[in-house]
Amino acid sequence: MHIATVNPANGETVKTYHPMDEDELERRLQLAEATFRTYRTTTFEERSRLLHHAAEILDEDRDAIGKVITTEMGKPVTQARAEAAKCAKAMHWYADHAAGLLADEEPAASDVKDSGASRALVRYRPLGPVLAVMPWNFPLWQVVRFAAPALMAGNVGLLKHASNVPQTALYLEDLFHRAGFTEGCFQTLLIGSAAVDDLLRDERIKAATLTGSEPAGRAVASTCGEMIKKTVLELGGSDPFVVMPSADLDRAAEVAVTARVQNAGQSCIAAKRFIVHTDVYDAFAERFVAGMKALKVGDPTDEDTDVGPLSSEQGRQDLEELVDDAVRAGATVLCGGERPDGPGWFYPPTVLAGIDREMRIHREEAFGPVATLYRADDLDEAVLIANDTLFGLSSNVWTRDEAEIDRFVRDLEAGGVYVNGMTASHPALPFGGVKRSGYGRELSGHGIREFCNITTVWHGA
Repeated sequence: MHIATVNPANGETVKTYHPMDEDELERRLQLAEATFRTYRTTTFEERSRLLHHAAEILDEDRDAIGKVITTEMGKPVTQARAEAAKCAKAMHWYADHAAGLLADEEPAASDVKDSGASRALVRYRPLGPVLAVMPWNFPLWQVVRFAAPALMAGNVGLLKHASNVPQTALYLEDLFHRAGFTEGCFQTLLIGSAAVDDLLRDERIKAATLTGSEPAGRAVASTCGEMIKKTVLELGGSDPFVVMPSADLDRAAEVAVTARVQNAGQSCIAAKRFIVHTDVYDAFAERFVAGMKALKVGDPTDEDTDVGPLSSEQGRQDLEELVDDAVRAGATVLCGGERPDGPGWFYPPTVLAGIDREMRIHREEAFGPVATLYRADDLDEAVLIANDTLFGLSSNVWTRDEAEIDRFVRDLEAGGVYVNGMTASHPALPFGGVKRSGYGRELSGHGIREFCNITTVWHGA
């Protein structure tokens, strides 16, 4: 098992770690179980104070942790700092709102009178230690959007992070400890993927959340189903970006570029399939391709870099195979499409046109800065193409026609529909998907309640 920081900009190994042995893992499980018994009784006011403090520390650390993220997975440093700031914002939001989101719910006495109750209410109680299996692409944000609500609900967290971001994973444990949370409230487990199944089978783990690939999600869901444990899964995405004739084409094309290449395109909610009405197809394609060509690809520590390297050599190879398969099957390369010379795992912003249903890139998620262009004759065909995927994470629609907006909101098979804007996660809005993009929701009140025991409390007359 290889747990290491390997700089994707040059392929050099920066630091390696030994996986935790069984004794250390057992110690941490015991600590989580013991900590939960007391932490669950803390007040919302106390949890809020601790989480606000963690957010303040993270804000102070954003430059330093941004550099670590850039070194570990290649995110341009400006985007890495922005990720840290977003995490701090989410922590503050949950610290301010958790008490209200989890307040007792009490129906009117007249509604429960026929049950024999003088009073009844619903109370949200924490479940216990929750295992989070998290990916490398947003190594702070993916964790914080689980940890902030889980801790505010009174749960404790155990993090199995991706093996290529160990320094970020250890930073997160240290962050919560520095903020004043007791040691067992949030712990990082430096273990390989093979150890996850045994953890899920341990009765001390009460639930699990995973953000990652479809195979990983299937494995976690299978084990937790066998053990009858709650799971939340956020898996892959192949989000459509639909452009209709009434759209502001200049703005749509500008946002389309960012929506495709942010984080070098390594995002589940990145727009990947660009479905454009035939009346504006040529005009949009011209603007979009020009925008993709204008991006600066290079050193992610450079403040002016738009697109850094992919996170791994395997990731670049997988992306190349999708592009090569499409080209062999007749797709046209409008820009990019060939790896640059030199060190690091870079790949240029690429646009492919002439996509058909038999190409792998139509069916599979392209995890990198590669966009596919589709032509739609009308709204019906745009919806058909948009839904012609096994995924259903989010979607983007560009139109100023209210009837079209209503139709897209009604018919698109996705966990989100973003109109005249780019998909983005926000602490006040639920986040998650349908179909093979997973189930359950993170963020908002829906997310904090996912790992709660929703308890009916009944009082007799």
